[in-house]
Amino acid sequence: MDIIERLQWRYATKKFDDKAIIASDKIEIIKEAFNLTATSYGMQPISLLIIKDKTLQQELVKHSKNQEQVSQASHLLVFCISNINRSTITDYFDRVKLIRDTPDEILNPFKEYLIDNFSQKNPEEIKDYCIKQAYLALGNLLTVCAIEGIDACPMEGFEPSAYDEFLSLKEKGLESVLLMPIGYRAKDDMFANFKKVRKEISNSVIEM
Repeated sequence: MDIIERLQWRYATKKFDDKAIIASDKIEIIKEAFNLTATSYGMQPISLLIIKDKTLQQELVKHSKNQEQVSQASHLLVFCISNINRSTITDYFDRVKLIRDTPDEILNPFKEYLIDNFSQKNPEEIKDYCIKQAYLALGNLLTVCAIEGIDACPMEGFEPSAYDEFLSLKEKGLESVLLMPIGYRAKDDMFANFKKVRKEISNSVIEM
């Protein structure tokens, strides 16, 4: 498989075939790929909500600036963030110890550094940090979808507070920050054949 060819193939799909459903094994790949996304310090302050209920998807269109991709797509991915505090940092290092059997004397200095570091950040700074991790995950899944031949449309245009209320996300300690409908392009989506508009590589990449 030529990864560049797959990246040339992908585009922000504007119209999905609402009869084409992604197979469950492909959804499992997406779930695994999301969980393997790199995040700062490895703490994963992000969660992925996968919606395949068509009634839910249709209801969410009105909270998504009436973008029909949300209801047409096979599945709707909602990227969410959670808070970072002493408890979540401690839970992360407990998991490191469980999986790697790393001694406390090695883990504790870094753990205490992170606890101190995040204790000095205000809520908006922590939220900004978490949102950046969600963008990393979205970028990763865009590439994974392209490799798997799945169409996707990354979206910022929606009402996060309405999503949070409708999907009861606050009760789960989550906030929605990004959307990505995924599925298969409709045959009459004219955007599928548009040439990509990008800078020349010599203008976007600097080698030293």
